Amino acid sequence: MALTVKNLTKKYGDRTVLDHLSFEMTKPGVYALLGTNGAGKTTAIRMILGMLARDEGEVLWNGKPLDTATCNVGYLAEERGLYPKYSLMDQLLYFASLRGVSRADAKQRIRHWASRLEVEEYLYPQTKVSSAAPPASRFGGVRRVKTQKPKLADQLSKGNQQKIQLMTALISDPELIILDEPLSGLDPVNTDLFKGIIRDEIQKGKYLIMSSHQMATVEEFCTDITILNRSKTVLQGHLSEIKKSYGRVNLFLKTEQEIRRYIDASGAALLTQKEFEYQLKVSGEEQANRLLGMLISNGITVITFDLREPSLHEIFVEKVGEVHEAE
Repeated sequence: MALTVKNLTKKYGDRTVLDHLSFEMTKPGVYALLGTNGAGKTTAIRMILGMLARDEGEVLWNGKPLDTATCNVGYLAEERGLYPKYSLMDQLLYFASLRGVSRADAKQRIRHWASRLEVEEYLYPQTKVSSAAPPASRFGGVRRVKTQKPKLADQLSKGNQQKIQLMTALISDPELIILDEPLSGLDPVNTDLFKGIIRDEIQKGKYLIMSSHQMATVEEFCTDITILNRSKTVLQGHLSEIKKSYGRVNLFLKTEQEIRRYIDASGAALLTQKEFEYQLKVSGEEQANRLLGMLISNGITVITFDLREPSLHEIFVEKVGEVHEAE
């Protein structure tokens, strides 16, 4: 299987919101669409899904035009879209039926995902038994049974609504999964829960497209990236190769003494400093090793010397910044 996106372009009058976006996924994994607000990420996703008309370009799945009516696609939108006054169970069954999942299978899958996402209490009625003792009764307390109704969407927190929407995206066991800002607004516990599910889908051999502003999360999962800025592609490729091309230029040092004068003498750029911890930008391994030799020869105790490639966050800021400076 393979996903091919060719020259996707969208204009509104004289304004271009997506300018000839192209990329390809030839094997399972996570492809990241990154960009500043308004860069064209969500527009690209909607065009891939056929929700938005294309001015130019095509989207192919296994060499044929992608059709969500025949291709099993799961989509978690950035804008949450549950119906606020309908029961969650009815909505999940409805969305499952749209994807061709039988009612019996849908109920089994809902039970599975409700447990996995820890939302069972919102989907299944619970019975509570309480006791009361009316003063006139000679027979003691009276047991009262109360059955709670399943929750409606607008009775859930934003995080729990997001869990339900993830269920709708995964209930058909899709081959292609598109996640637009999947971790937005989640607390750390639920963030880890979502990450675990994403890892499971990767292990199953799924194709995932992820759009996110959380660079550390993208870096954790993605293999290939496209960075968009003001509708245009400013960087694209395999993340490991991109990082390797920058070289190992970020140096983290932790010592037991103040070393500012040695940093200045080496020519390295000091980015941050906290007590005896230093983040530096160096020209390469030669400059870093020269600083290390200087510290050792002067009796400085070096606890940590970590020379690494730039993070995706740093690459993103640099590439987007270059475009703005050029303009």
